[in-house]
This record gives sequence, structure tokens and C-alpha cells, in this order.
Amino acid sequence: MSLIGSIVSKILHPFGSSEAQAAEANTSSSKPSETQAQPSSGGGSAPASTPTSGGTSSGGSVDVEAVLNDLAAKNPQKLNWRTSIVDLMKLLDLDSSLHARQQLADELHYTGDKNDSASMNVWLHKQVIKKLEENGGKVPADLKD
Repeated sequence: MSLIGSIVSKILHPFGSSEAQAAEANTSSSKPSETQAQPSSGGGSAPASTPTSGGTSSGGSVDVEAVLNDLAAKNPQKLNWRTSIVDLMKLLDLDSSLHARQQLADELHYTGDKNDSASMNVWLHKQVIKKLEENGGKVPADLKD
């Protein structure tokens, strides 16, 4: 599974089957949800558990800030996920080493110098936030470009 797929899955689908959802997050970010409005049959409620394939669309977007703040509150380390790609990856229990970040840069088609980790890290953080939004996440306004 790709690193960006893992990141998206852990934030937007924290309780589902991560591999299937991560693959879907990577391939379906631009296609509309397959979940369509279904006629109500006599006032009954919607099914309690729908496959999570469309869980972030149709008004039910995941609040990225709430999910990450909740994870941060449970983490013994003080991690600044809002500005640091390293801290964001640590918060999600992902490898945040330079090598892993360079791999993430490759996945996201970074064209800069991957040995200039400061510039790369800033770019990576912005791209990850953008990918979360593209995949249906509700991203805080102050983190958008």
C-alpha cells in the first residue's frame, strides 16, 4: 500500500478495512460516490451499516481536524500535525524517516531536491492536506493553500 494511501485511510476511514479503503481512496478521489439517493420506503431509516465506499461523500465528510486532534490528545508526545509532516506521520504510527518522506515525495511527484528536507517537508504537508480534501475530508481553512 502506498504511503499516501495509508495516510488517507487512517484519517478518513479510521474504523474500516484500511487496505480496501486506501486502494479506493487512491483510485476514486475524482469520481462521484457510487452511493446515490435511494427512495425512502415508508419512513424507515437508512441502513445502519453501509459499505464504507462512499463514507466521505454525500454530506458526510470526515472532519480531518477533529480526527487528528483526537489522535494527538491520546498520544503521549506533543506532535504538531498542523505544520509538520513528520509529526503528522508519527501521529498516524507511520514511518517518518527521511527515506519514508522521500518515498512519499516520489508518490506525490515532488520535483524539487529531496535532500533539501525542509523544503520537501513543507511541500509534502501541503500535498497531504490537499489529498485529504480531494478524498472527501473536511480540512481546516487555515491549512488550505
